[in-house]
Amino acid sequence: MPWRNMSPTDQRLQLVADYHRGLRSMTALCADHGISRKIGYKWLQRYAEHGPAGLVDQSRRPRHCPHATTPLVMETLLELRRRHASWGPKKLLAVVARRYPDWALPSASTVGARFAREGLVTASPRRRPSVAEHPGMPTTAMSAPNAVWTIDFKGQFRVGGQYCYPLTVLDGCSRFLLGCDPLGTTTHAATASVLHRLFRTYGLPHVIRSDNGAPFAAPAIGRLARLSIWWIHLGIRPELIEPGHPQQNGRHERFHRTLKAETAQPPAATWADQTARFVRFRREYNTERPHEALAQQVPAACYAPSPRRLPRRLPPVDYPNPFEVRRVGPHGCFSWHQQYIHVGQVLSGEDIGFDEIDDGIWTVYFGPVRLGRLDERTMRVDRL
Repeated sequence: MPWRNMSPTDQRLQLVADYHRGLRSMTALCADHGISRKIGYKWLQRYAEHGPAGLVDQSRRPRHCPHATTPLVMETLLELRRRHASWGPKKLLAVVARRYPDWALPSASTVGARFAREGLVTASPRRRPSVAEHPGMPTTAMSAPNAVWTIDFKGQFRVGGQYCYPLTVLDGCSRFLLGCDPLGTTTHAATASVLHRLFRTYGLPHVIRSDNGAPFAAPAIGRLARLSIWWIHLGIRPELIEPGHPQQNGRHERFHRTLKAETAQPPAATWADQTARFVRFRREYNTERPHEALAQQVPAACYAPSPRRLPRRLPPVDYPNPFEVRRVGPHGCFSWHQQYIHVGQVLSGEDIGFDEIDDGIWTVYFGPVRLGRLDERTMRVDRL
């Protein structure tokens, strides 16, 4: 039986006692205890030489360490640490090296470990990384065409030695595939160029839903990125799924599985061939492939372009009449009661709105996006 219910010393004593009774062989006893015969004979010899004390585990510390730090050196370092609690091991070693140039000194890590064992190190609390607030689970219903567009980059793959990042845009209600473009990068410029073409062709949606990755969102206030700021100027509300919850954009995720199976397993040999695959797939997906969620109709039969057209000039962001409005300066600050308050450079040159909800307390908005709360007592914008 394995040694489980008694301490190791008691188990070894039981082994020795059973052996001296002569009822069973050493082979059988070692098999019962789950050890080798070599170990069994070792404990017999130790019992014969030292009695029961020989069955106690001994320290595994080496009896001699040629490179061990001498006690005088370590005591000197400990004394210096007690006098200068804010000095680290490197500084203290430099001091000792100047005073006693002939001494062999340990490494800084060895000194730091000894300081910790002696209780001379006070661990400072770790600062949690600043994470931009999240508005929560998206709730806009996909009840009509252009109510919600969903956008995402499908996982990259190599085409002819170059990475391909397919950018896909779907209408949430009709499942109409608005765009499926192979891009060589995921930058703002490349993404905005595709969206500009889609806005000219199909008009403007009311909401665009995306994940929290670049270029759709950023770790700035309100999780705003240049792309989402552009959308807000166009009257499109950005809507983010919660981090780590791809099921909140499940229609798009499921579509990517189909896209990968039909166009990228394996990828095409050239960029032109891969682009042609996406064009053929988009035409077939929209006009030939029945969709179960649409009662076996094709997406093109259920989709109509938006009546909201892309304006020639980017309109300003408007706020209701009771709101106070401030322009954010080039350094990401706005003026409030002759003081400058920082909200982030992503909003430089933009107008933000303030809705007073209590005496001296204002909710701060950029378009429909709540940025935080301004408290005139602290004169700062706290994220919600």
